[in-house]
Amino acid sequence: MGKYIGSKDFYKYTLHLAVPIMVQNAISNFVGLLDNLMIGRLGTNALSGVSIANQLLFVYYLLIFGAIAGTGIFTAQYHGIKDVEGVRNTFRFKIVINILLTAGAVILFLLFGKTFIGAFLHGEGLKADAEETLRIGISYLKIMLIGIVPYSIACCYGGTLRETGETRAPMRASMAAVLVNLVGNFILIYGYFGLPALGARGAAIATVISRFVELVILASYTKRHSATHAFIVGAFKTLRIPAHLAGKFFVKSLPLMLNETLWASGVTFMNQSYSLKSLNAVAALNIESTLFNLLGVAFLAMGEGVGIIIGHTLGSGDIKKAKEDSIRLIAFTVFCGVIFGAVQVVLGPLFPRLYNTSPEVKKMAADLIMIYGCLMPVMAYAHASYFIIRAGGRSGITFLFDSCFVWVISVPTAYYLSRYTSLNVIVLVAIVQSLELPKAVIGGIMVHSGIWARQIVGKSSGQG
Repeated sequence: MGKYIGSKDFYKYTLHLAVPIMVQNAISNFVGLLDNLMIGRLGTNALSGVSIANQLLFVYYLLIFGAIAGTGIFTAQYHGIKDVEGVRNTFRFKIVINILLTAGAVILFLLFGKTFIGAFLHGEGLKADAEETLRIGISYLKIMLIGIVPYSIACCYGGTLRETGETRAPMRASMAAVLVNLVGNFILIYGYFGLPALGARGAAIATVISRFVELVILASYTKRHSATHAFIVGAFKTLRIPAHLAGKFFVKSLPLMLNETLWASGVTFMNQSYSLKSLNAVAALNIESTLFNLLGVAFLAMGEGVGIIIGHTLGSGDIKKAKEDSIRLIAFTVFCGVIFGAVQVVLGPLFPRLYNTSPEVKKMAADLIMIYGCLMPVMAYAHASYFIIRAGGRSGITFLFDSCFVWVISVPTAYYLSRYTSLNVIVLVAIVQSLELPKAVIGGIMVHSGIWARQIVGKSSGQG
């Protein structure tokens, strides 16, 4: 059992990194749950319109995550060898790439947002409902685009702080932001304190304000603690990055950007396939994902913690310890998946009752919650495997393991079953999501092979 269970100090250090990320994500997702309930009180069309717009933004969020994560591999390993200039260069690269990606996303959504949202509105249902859902989704999306600018820069600060071992400051910034978002939603959605009731548009405005709050807090904290986080000293004197390092960062980031974007767009495509069976599926999946995101924070945060821990160990050159720790970290992540998956199954019949929607949507959501709860341990295993492989800089392998699997296996399955069979949405989702099982097996084989375990950095002033 020693192979799978670590020492007390091992778990103490693991939880020191992972718990603040868990708390940050839990608070954020809990407020997301409350947001959902507030919007859900406006009716099914409002819930569906906001859900579709957020599904599109989800692709952008994952694109940004991939850009930061690819460069973050170097950040964690540079920190492992105490190379401040190396960390500073990764921070600059993140700023530049995120600004460029965000500008492209704004242009794309402004030009094609209506077309993207309309693609989800072809299932069974009333035409009037589809038109109202489209109108709400478009107005919500346009306001949200303002907030992705501060979001992209805040991600650079938060990601670099976490990768250098500081997980509490991003957690506190997130807590403040979600509090602002929650209060703003309450006031702006329903119209309190003399302000007009703006509905879904009010939710978007509150989110945008919270994005700016988070950025200000993170930037201020990092500047005030420059003695500890020395990478920020002189970081903005120039955004130039040594060519050989920029090339390395880009080479590692590109596969992860493509991976996260393709994975997110694959998930979006699968949800669009589900919506072809019924417009109710959009609202039901939104309800399910809200609870899953809240309860899945344990294994999702553990994945990020796994990447940081393994990255630091690989950066220090201790390959053997990285391999040993990877097994224990996977076991602990799966344990989290089992516990919280069981909680989700128990809550399955109860949670949808909180929403002001039709009985059909509530029943569909309850069934979906049960399916995802049963599969949470499997997803946890695959998630931890992904972050371990990625920590060694094996971006190409993670690309094959993650997004290629989705587009080669999961998406074609969802496409065919949604269009050429009479299966209902519940059976369709169950079949597609069960494909996480072979994916987890593939991930386990890759981790145990040890092909990911390597040091990829030297001093940035030398070989890089």
